[in-house]
Amino acid sequence: MHHFARRTAGFTAVTAAAALLLAAGCSKDDNKDNNSAASMTTTSAAAHGEEHISGAAEETKIATQGGDITVSGIIFDKYVRSGGPTGPLGAPLKTEDDAPNDGKWQDFTGGAIVWSNDNGAHIVWGEIRKAWEDNGGPDGDLGYPTSDEKDIPGGKQSDFVGGTITWVDGNTTVTPKS
Repeated sequence: MHHFARRTAGFTAVTAAAALLLAAGCSKDDNKDNNSAASMTTTSAAAHGEEHISGAAEETKIATQGGDITVSGIIFDKYVRSGGPTGPLGAPLKTEDDAPNDGKWQDFTGGAIVWSNDNGAHIVWGEIRKAWEDNGGPDGDLGYPTSDEKDIPGGKQSDFVGGTITWVDGNTTVTPKS
């Protein structure tokens, strides 16, 4: 009973957040893709007999210039918490992809959400993302992200299973764990 109440409360909170995004117009005016608008429709995947990696029953279809793209499960949760289509990630570019060791990955106009069972869901974007992908992404020595980007003196840093990437004063540095 307690598990059901917690899941219902979580679903209600996510649905309310999605409704706020819809009320806000769900457009990204500074989108580099010709100011495309994105709208979000939240549905219960459980109503369709689906269960996601997170155990969450939420999914959303984002209307993009290329058609509707689904965002679901833990990636959906992280996407909503980061502002959905009106946040810095913007609209999804494609559906979720599989990543090594049963992980998941989804690209958005402003970055990517990367999930692994051991490390959770984290956003990777900008110059840090470029350096991470240049080093093999989740298949490389750095592996999965273990943190979202955080502020450090003069720049930003993201932590990964196999090291860190910093962006300070316009310079990107990859530091493997020793």
